[in-house]
Amino acid sequence: MSGKATTVLDIREILRRLRAGQNDSQIQRDLGLNRRTIQKYRRWAQTEGFLERPELADAEELNRRLRATLHQPPPETPSKAAPFRAHIIALREQGLEIQAVYQRLRALDPAYPGSYSALYRFVSALEPERPKVTVRVETAPGEQAQVDFGAAGRMYDPASGQVRKAWMFVMTLSWSRHQYVDFVFDQSVATWLRLHVEALAFFGGVVKVIKLDNLKAAIVRACVEDPQVQQAYRDCGEHYGYLISPCRVATPEHKGKVESGVHYVARNFLAGRDFARPDHHIGHARREVQAWIQEVAGVRRHGTTHEQPLARFERERAALLPLPAEPFEPVIWKTCKLHRDCHVVFENGYYSAPHALIGSALWVAGTAKTVRIFHEHRPVAVHSRCPAGERQTLLDHLPPEKVAGLTLTPEICRERAAGIGAATTEVVALWLNERPIDRLGAAHRLLRHPARELEAACRRALDFGDPSPRTVFNILKHHPTQPKPEEPRVPLQARFARDITELVPVYRSC
Repeated sequence: MSGKATTVLDIREILRRLRAGQNDSQIQRDLGLNRRTIQKYRRWAQTEGFLERPELADAEELNRRLRATLHQPPPETPSKAAPFRAHIIALREQGLEIQAVYQRLRALDPAYPGSYSALYRFVSALEPERPKVTVRVETAPGEQAQVDFGAAGRMYDPASGQVRKAWMFVMTLSWSRHQYVDFVFDQSVATWLRLHVEALAFFGGVVKVIKLDNLKAAIVRACVEDPQVQQAYRDCGEHYGYLISPCRVATPEHKGKVESGVHYVARNFLAGRDFARPDHHIGHARREVQAWIQEVAGVRRHGTTHEQPLARFERERAALLPLPAEPFEPVIWKTCKLHRDCHVVFENGYYSAPHALIGSALWVAGTAKTVRIFHEHRPVAVHSRCPAGERQTLLDHLPPEKVAGLTLTPEICRERAAGIGAATTEVVALWLNERPIDRLGAAHRLLRHPARELEAACRRALDFGDPSPRTVFNILKHHPTQPKPEEPRVPLQARFARDITELVPVYRSC
């Protein structure tokens, strides 16, 4: 033991041998200790009375007596911060950092003699740092999986033709350490849900609990007391039957198994590989990592379990919950208000809801095929998904007075006009024959007037020879029932005072 620090157990062994009658030379030979060291502890033991006691002292007592007598630290110089002890403690209890405490002391007494370093040492002695303890928690087979994203460098995106920042998604089964890995270009809610669906299909079953960090794709609000889970992620958990267990804020060690898995993929798969080329892109990374999981990662001897993850997974597989008959269809949730046009906007598409809810806060749940609208957890509308810029409108959602205009056709206008009178029929026919699309709305507004006034106005416009919408509506506004003075009506086809045949000779004589 020459050159090695003497421990309490070494000293106890020296005492045991002294009590047994060995001399210094024998102890030196058997233990390999320096003779002066043996002599030092012999004298100390005699002074403390350890050699005459009936029983050998235990290590705890020896350590306590050594610290009290033989190993006393040298006296320390009183800290210049010591006179301010009470004030320092009070400030620290208020939550002030040491730098802020130092500034307060200088403000309290400009002649404060201590330095920041002295104050730091003083506070450190007052508040000894507790060692950070990590407790390893092992779960039963099929009990838990841990998920996380990790940086995957830059990869080529064939869709955009660009090199983009990529992420790796890792789901690790906590008992077997078998893992699923994929690479993506975003951490959106839709991507997060799709990766879960694919990972559970890869394992062929579902764990009881999924543990995760406070990712924005999963957790709306991260806090210790009440973390708020994304509604879409909650729906996914309900569909598959797993519980969601967010880690406490700033505690990545609580999901240490997947943290280790992410580092393992980065160091052992991604290291030395290049997926930033058009001929070797993110698609190649996905295919290669799946083979690597089966051929390399899955058959290695794990440092904690001392077994192959794939071998343990074969035993864990039976403990997994069965997959549902249909995979989860990702649902994207959004809150919005119903606009004055009775539509909400969801991913640039427009979907109607009952007009009575205009201005109300609504929940919209969108899938690849459907869009559902809720008010106070009650479904109020269901639509087929439409492309961006298009509308899905249910007539029942609109006010009754607005529905008539949307359902109106030229044929319906002609039928309604015929039921009012001949003049109205003629005017409406002239409008719709010239510009059926543009004047359909005008015809609708015209037919909403009282029949007697409408027929009189159309007759008056025809007599004037100007049955345009502007003229008819002006008559309805200013002279709704006033007839034109009695004059023989001239057909619209004959606008001349004399017959055209009478003009021919005149023309020829010229």
